[in-house]
Amino acid sequence: MEAVGKLTNVQIELLKLFQYNLPEKQLVEIKNMLAKYFADTATAEMDKLWEENNWNNDVMKDWANENLRKK
Repeated sequence: MEAVGKLTNVQIELLKLFQYNLPEKQLVEIKNMLAKYFADTATAEMDKLWEENNWNNDVMKDWANENLRKK
């Protein structure tokens, strides 16, 4: 995903689909659907990384306790 100065392809498609004002309830439902989609996509990608790298809870605990600041 890359942010650009102009409208993105997804923004253009959403503008085409939603040319009209929607009731607030529908707008909230659509925002929730989009949020769920992106959350599910991120979760699937993280699950893939866990499997590919054989990560586990111990690795996460080690990372959480690492001090990466330079003295």
